[in-house]
Amino acid sequence: MNKAWENLNQAIIDCQKCSRLRAYCQQVALVKRHAYRLQEYWAKPVPGFGDVHAKLLIVGLAPGAHGSNRTGRMFTGDRSGEFLYAALYRAGLCNQPGSSSRDDGLILDGVFITAVGRCAPPDNKPTPTEIQNCRPYLEAELNLLTSVRVVLALGKIAFDGILQTGLIGKVPARPVFSHGAVYQLGNYSLVASYHVSQQNTQTGRLTITMFDEILDQCQRLSV
Repeated sequence: MNKAWENLNQAIIDCQKCSRLRAYCQQVALVKRHAYRLQEYWAKPVPGFGDVHAKLLIVGLAPGAHGSNRTGRMFTGDRSGEFLYAALYRAGLCNQPGSSSRDDGLILDGVFITAVGRCAPPDNKPTPTEIQNCRPYLEAELNLLTSVRVVLALGKIAFDGILQTGLIGKVPARPVFSHGAVYQLGNYSLVASYHVSQQNTQTGRLTITMFDEILDQCQRLSV
């Protein structure tokens, strides 16, 4: 990873723009979930993770309070991550089907994962201002990820957040979020998917087959 990436990641980790989010992340790290009571939580903003030469960029909502806020890596240490990385493994985009910590040996191949928010928000609901405060980091990642051709947005907030960057092309009418929708925006294909949250995967709103099909579509579009 070059100096530009190192500087960006450090800027994200050091960010103190949103006092509400910083206080919440630190409070979660103090109280902890009983299952993780002996672990030290990361409790800082979380940078993106993956292959900096990726053709596919996956954008989520924000770190989970006891997932990424605990482990310090996107979609790591919770059920959403278990679903996502198992799917990436089936698609040949990573070397192992699970993620538990920053040093578990997980390597992504051809995919980079980030989020519109870098701090865990209360009730998984960042405010518009908090998302706006994070936007420069997402824009900086897009500028550095020069090989990306497909952007997969997990959920409507991520979908809207990507569009609000203004970096992936202009369209006559604003794209509408719906699962499986694809929009060609400049040099990028924007693909929409339901989020890989437990709320969706355990209720059947998003099934393994549905998400495998989304990843297959993303890979075909990235060629």
